[in-house]
Amino acid sequence: MSTAPLAQPRVARSYHGHAHDAPIDELRLDYDARFLRRKMLITVSGAQVLVDLPQTTSLDHNGVLILEGGGEILVTAAPEALLDVRGPALHRLAWHIGNRHTPCQIEDDRLLIQRDHVIRDMLTLLGAELREVTEPFVPEGGAYGMGRTHSHAHGHSHTHEHGHDHAQNHGHGHSHDHEQAGTGHDSGN
Repeated sequence: MSTAPLAQPRVARSYHGHAHDAPIDELRLDYDARFLRRKMLITVSGAQVLVDLPQTTSLDHNGVLILEGGGEILVTAAPEALLDVRGPALHRLAWHIGNRHTPCQIEDDRLLIQRDHVIRDMLTLLGAELREVTEPFVPEGGAYGMGRTHSHAHGHSHTHEHGHDHAQNHGHGHSHDHEQAGTGHDSGN
């Protein structure tokens, strides 16, 4: 009894936001799976690809992983469980979703978000029309060009490296001096 040798996985150590050549294969990944640094993945054709990027990266829909030795693997958004959000004041609903740092795909007549019972309850109270759908999810990138918005519900921490400080002047007539106890909004003064 002989067995065929296992094919060695192809290795991808770099990523680009768009294809340079015709991709040789495709990876369909949901939103959370498109945020990675190192992971073994299976392509649409069944081939193994070891993704070994120098840093954790948000892979965009229609981006490509560059294979060692040549070739590109297309990355596409896989269908996933979402909430279709509609309503007469869509801009107001979008503001509340964004205020909770929830990833959101913004379209002319609807918003798409990942299913979350807390956000669902909030949107229902705000008068949104909600429908469960299964579709590819391609939300807006972060405000600082990081390509990703982090919800507070993910259960992980992250650092901010986006070229601005976090000064406490909120543009409403005063600033917060955290060096002196008993001043500012939090102390009741």
